[in-house]
Amino acid sequence: MLRFAGFEIDQRRSELRRADGEAIKLRPKTFDLLWLLAINPRRILSKHELMAAVWPGVHVSDDSLFQCIRELRAALGDDKRQLIRAVSGRGYLLEADVSGPPDAGPPEMTHAQTGSATEARPAGAWLDLKMRRRAVLAVMAGGGATALAAAAAVLPRFFVSSPATVAVIPMAAGGDAPMSARMAAGVTRDLIDGLAKIETIRVVTPHGAVQAADFVVTSVLEQTEAAWNLSARMTEPSTGTVKWTRALSVDRNGADAPLQQTRLTAGLGDALALSINALLKSGNRSVDGMPTGGAKAAIEQATASINQTTFERFHAARAMLEKALADDADDVDLQVALAAFQLRGIQMAWFPVAERASVEGRVGAIVERTLRARPDYIPVLQTYCRFLSTTNRFVECLVACERVLALDPWDGITLYLIGLAQVFLGRFDEGLATFRQADRFDTPQVARWTWAIGAGWTYLLMGRPEDALPWLKRSIAITPASGRTHLLLAAAYQQLGRGAEARAAMAKALELRPGATARTVPPPDKNTSPVYLKATERVMSLMVAAGLPAS
Repeated sequence: MLRFAGFEIDQRRSELRRADGEAIKLRPKTFDLLWLLAINPRRILSKHELMAAVWPGVHVSDDSLFQCIRELRAALGDDKRQLIRAVSGRGYLLEADVSGPPDAGPPEMTHAQTGSATEARPAGAWLDLKMRRRAVLAVMAGGGATALAAAAAVLPRFFVSSPATVAVIPMAAGGDAPMSARMAAGVTRDLIDGLAKIETIRVVTPHGAVQAADFVVTSVLEQTEAAWNLSARMTEPSTGTVKWTRALSVDRNGADAPLQQTRLTAGLGDALALSINALLKSGNRSVDGMPTGGAKAAIEQATASINQTTFERFHAARAMLEKALADDADDVDLQVALAAFQLRGIQMAWFPVAERASVEGRVGAIVERTLRARPDYIPVLQTYCRFLSTTNRFVECLVACERVLALDPWDGITLYLIGLAQVFLGRFDEGLATFRQADRFDTPQVARWTWAIGAGWTYLLMGRPEDALPWLKRSIAITPASGRTHLLLAAAYQQLGRGAEARAAMAKALELRPGATARTVPPPDKNTSPVYLKATERVMSLMVAAGLPAS
């Protein structure tokens, strides 16, 4: 048990608590990172040290460490980064005094003082955790059923109870082209790395453990002159049943090979993670892990026009979902679809201001019910993240969104919501990096207009209108009915001195959002950073100069 800055860390229970005893849920890797920082208070730990200790023997990208740091800061309310400090070019440290239980000495530490890299770990417990992880790695290395049984004996409880063991067969490459073989191998490797980060999935690769796996994933990659075409399926070896299929095409033009590989991996991994989560958490599903029957039809019809959404079509789709839910009030998929749709209506300013509070209340009630019913179901958690974002609870939003990424690390919608929270908290560089990561994943494609507007908006807040323009134009090309994107485009043109284009963009914005003024356009300022508010004030002045009525 360690204490610092009003918090307690209970290593035995893997729990972080506030001073009043309230537990703050952290992912296992994030808790491990916090413990490592806490047993080395005020000491800089390099990225190499942290990654070697938290992910021993496993190759992970810097983004994995960054996500854990981000979640820790959100959990600790460390918006100003005073507790978890980054030291440029050197690493991170916990800037706090740390104590043990009353009347106990300082936290026990073991330092291997060799060279410039110092590995740190608490004696006993930390070493034990590393031994458990080695068992996991033995399974991932293809040790087969015997290794699976041996690993289960030493795995932590949260990992043993993980209900899905997935065997990933190396991707087959159509034809003999060396480029196809390299791409197939790269996608297979990245897919395994991503699935291994999901706490409810155990990955085995691939041979002797196939029959011991719950699911087996096979895939084929075909190369054409214009695109990569990938087909995959997941079967249940015990029955031979096909549980999931996926067909994916990624354009080879206008993107370099690493980006093509990233989008192939993300397109496959996102769909696979959603399907496994649905099979485990949500009852009856089709082979694609999607709702079946009337719920599926209503959700598909309601969202079919999302790229061309207008005020009238929004309300028609909303009525369709409400009718379907009246016929099946307990359907969780219908509940979260209706909640997400209404949240989008709030964000698009399609509800009267006087009605917004009551809509938020109804959505909040839906979210609360669905969280009780299926707390680890990705669509429920996505809707919870969107609700927290829409109601300006940005720190809580970051923590909740990290929970989604723990179940699907390729979720572009959740990355978009994280980017929004970072921007509202004044962390523009981080927000921009998050939007760009979502763009690299491009999952799901139907949401790609959102991170495009996010990146354009962030560039505008940073005073870089020339960088904002291509992102805003791309967002409009995908979803032309969003008045907010045209407003931002007008501001960008205005700052660049292109007055005629600024006025034309503003005219289109006012056509889409009649009655909009400088008083009604800005998003709410509750819980936002002074840095963000100052930048927003400048952008609003540009909109007014481009023709937005002041009041």
